[in-house]
Amino acid sequence: MKNFQQNLLIVLALGLCGLCAWQWIDQANQRRAIETRNQMIYDRERSIQGYTNTISTTDRQVADLQQRVTDLNNLATSNQQVMTGQKGELVRLRATEDTLTNEIAQYQLAVTNLETKLDQAYDGIKKQNTAIEQLAAQRDEFIGKYTNSVSARNEIVAKYNALVERVNQMQTNAAAK
Repeated sequence: MKNFQQNLLIVLALGLCGLCAWQWIDQANQRRAIETRNQMIYDRERSIQGYTNTISTTDRQVADLQQRVTDLNNLATSNQQVMTGQKGELVRLRATEDTLTNEIAQYQLAVTNLETKLDQAYDGIKKQNTAIEQLAAQRDEFIGKYTNSVSARNEIVAKYNALVERVNQMQTNAAAK
């Protein structure tokens, strides 16, 4: 009977060691997954910062181009006042004006394209945020399951301890008789 208890105790100790090792490995895997997710978030934030910098550069370029267009329009106006008699000069100024208008249209198209790309980037960010929220919910659910599992194991250990105490009392009573 004593060998059985010793063997049972050894088996239970080995089982507990195995459980600890399994929990250690599982937690290491979870930490790795969290680090991967954190790196993904960092990369996304860095991309967003790059997009923001690109937008500010584009805004400055657009402002410079608008100033250039304004300067050219002022120059065209002064030239028309000074050279009203010269038709050839007028034709040249109109051609310049058409070119500048085309450039403005191209810049407006570029701005529209950038706004579309920004909207797409913001939609992607929203999707990523949704995915992160779902991941957090899954993590919370897993932790709840893990807590319930540990509670169940603790109850089993308590029952086992009560059983061992009962067996010890029975052996004591049997030895006393």
